[in-house]
Amino acid sequence: MRSHLKARTRLVLTGTAVVAAIGLLAGCTGGGAEEDSVVDQGTSSEENAESGDTVVIGFSGPAADHGWLGAINSGAQAAADSYDDVELRVAEGTNDPIAQIAAVEQFVNDGVDAIVLLPTDGAALTEAAIAAMEAGIPVINVDREFSSPFAARTTILGDNYGMGVSAGTYICEQLGDNPDAVVAEIPGIDSLPLTQDRSAGFADALGDCGLEVTARVAADFTVAGGEAAASQLLAANPQIDALWNHDDDQGIGVLAAIEAAGRDEFFMMGGAGSLSAMEHIQAGDSVLEATVIYPSTQAADGVALARLIAQGKTMGDLITPSIPNRIVLDAPVVTADNVDQFIDLAFE
Repeated sequence: MRSHLKARTRLVLTGTAVVAAIGLLAGCTGGGAEEDSVVDQGTSSEENAESGDTVVIGFSGPAADHGWLGAINSGAQAAADSYDDVELRVAEGTNDPIAQIAAVEQFVNDGVDAIVLLPTDGAALTEAAIAAMEAGIPVINVDREFSSPFAARTTILGDNYGMGVSAGTYICEQLGDNPDAVVAEIPGIDSLPLTQDRSAGFADALGDCGLEVTARVAADFTVAGGEAAASQLLAANPQIDALWNHDDDQGIGVLAAIEAAGRDEFFMMGGAGSLSAMEHIQAGDSVLEATVIYPSTQAADGVALARLIAQGKTMGDLITPSIPNRIVLDAPVVTADNVDQFIDLAFE
């Protein structure tokens, strides 16, 4: 059961395998005699931490009209402030692609050393990002992907499909022995690819233990939308065993609707990892017993990567002396058992 999902677990390179890999990279002479050689593994973690030439990084993201996006912006600034060799120039947040294109063009005109960009619309910002790359300015694409591989030096993403898999796997662990369990879902905006990916992962994980989504009403990532969707869902379904709400901000409204309806026969999972959700999990004072992380640290990670790239450094813990061109972050489940490990990363 869940065999193909378990195959998603990371392949861990053991110490023995590392030694073997280094030996293969070092190679032997044609006659079989080993040559002493050192594998270039790029800069070490210690070298990366050392102050280098000052790097000017331009950062642009959407308007912070959601708690998660606010944490994205503050995280980028906090990451820059943690380095004495980084100057962060922040464009005003906007949901207008034209305004964001103008911000990227200004960064290029200013000759910044790198750009960290969470596009309000990945496709709309692709050409502007390509122009920056062609001008010799590395672009770090955050969260919403461009439509061309030539638009970014590296891309750092949360795992939307993985969020669904994590939520579905947790519910399977709780209800997998009940094939008649009623599983409900309150996604965000259904037209968005991120919502579609989350729902696909959820359905796939549930399917591995013989469950399926039997009640579903979409919201819109807002408190009011969450409350309206939950009220509709609860009225139509007198019995629910588990509910996954994709977004913790809209989850405030979902919890309000649940409390108003006096329903407590099911458990609820959240999504993204807000402070409010984690405090409920910690206190055990509601039906919310778990949430799935969608990291609000992505832009902070983007700033850290931009610094390394601009300074010609690498990821010190990798054997390959480079910066990966694509990084997908984990989507762990947070429960009362591990909430203390994650609450410092929660967004407000």
